[in-house]
Amino acid sequence: MELGPALYAGAGLVTLTAALLPRLLAKAPISMPMVFLGAGALAFGFAEPLPELDPRLHGSVVLHLTELCVIISLMGAGLALNRPVGLRRWGTTWRLLGVTMPLTMLAVGVLGWGLLGVGVAAAVLLAAVVAPTDPVLAGEVQVAEPAEHPESDEDEARFALTSEAGLNDGLAFPFTYAAVAISLVGVAPGGWLAEWVLVDVLWRLAAGVGIGVLVGWLLGRLFFSAPSEKFRLAEHAEGFVALAATFLAYGVAELVEGYGFIAVFVCACTVRAAERRHDYHHVLHQYVEQAERMLTVVIILLLGGAAASGLLAGTGWREVLFAAVVLLVVRPVAGLVGLAGGSTGPRERMAISFFGVRGVGSLFYVAYALEEGHFAEEGVIWRVVALVVIGSVVLHGLSATPVMRLLDRRRDREARRKGHPDEAAETPV
Repeated sequence: MELGPALYAGAGLVTLTAALLPRLLAKAPISMPMVFLGAGALAFGFAEPLPELDPRLHGSVVLHLTELCVIISLMGAGLALNRPVGLRRWGTTWRLLGVTMPLTMLAVGVLGWGLLGVGVAAAVLLAAVVAPTDPVLAGEVQVAEPAEHPESDEDEARFALTSEAGLNDGLAFPFTYAAVAISLVGVAPGGWLAEWVLVDVLWRLAAGVGIGVLVGWLLGRLFFSAPSEKFRLAEHAEGFVALAATFLAYGVAELVEGYGFIAVFVCACTVRAAERRHDYHHVLHQYVEQAERMLTVVIILLLGGAAASGLLAGTGWREVLFAAVVLLVVRPVAGLVGLAGGSTGPRERMAISFFGVRGVGSLFYVAYALEEGHFAEEGVIWRVVALVVIGSVVLHGLSATPVMRLLDRRRDREARRKGHPDEAAETPV
């Protein structure tokens, strides 16, 4: 059998399946990434003559494919959020970013050094890679789409997980740079700390936010209030313009050495704020969601294939224990600590803390750091991160639908009991 035609036929089947699965699995405790992870493992584990997949040999491909998927997902996350940015409105998000994420990084770094026995640079890298939640694989627990009535607020769990994933992917980058610097010049801070603080933390963060606001504001004016109707793209329902916004914000931010991930999410939130009631947000979000779904399918298929064809070879009990502790202990405990004393209800607090989905963003950071730095533990790092991502796909894929449906039902009942039937009717199920 010729490989070329078989690949085309397989691509067509996968594309059709990606369109059907979200509807077929809407009420099932199985996620689309779980299905394609298993399909990739079966295809590359048993079919011939598919090539052996090893991300260590194709680091540049992994880097750019995951990079593209993450930035498109960040645009979709920002467009979906209905709640205006604010200190109190986003209080749960700031807690997750300011308390939960640092605690997670500290715990993961200690685990990497103490349990896996890796060096300081690799431990810092694992902390940066594993700590952020993922905007790509967390669709079942995030805000689904822009609301028709922006004044109707999202439920706290979905809002917190979406906004957290939108920002903490970019916030992991300074620590990835720190890991790369340590791997090249050593632990002694004299060789890297000052530049890291001034450039990698202060400048890159400020540039990412600033470029995101500027590009989002300019595009918002163009979309909704340009003097000529020919330039008001919101009147013409051009969905692919979402990609233009994504690439423009990301590219400009990277050109000035800012954090492009943060710029894309901030740009999306700024465009959303320009005119919250317009149906054009649905058009943009729908296009982004479809592009993200296709990229996700490709990456998860390849991850499953890599796992089945040798990526996890040599995995020992320490790596398995590391992944289990990160998913079952570190994130839930750090989440509960970060949200303690806040306004989030106890059930929502537990859901937010548990669903710290790890995914494509982690794969991107590994590929980036290993391209830029020098890590003797490259094989261990890839195995551990792959285990964490695969474990997250399975664990959170099995639990997301039933848990979120339970939260929705309880939210409905409480809304009816308090005499707010409209709020109950708007709850996503």
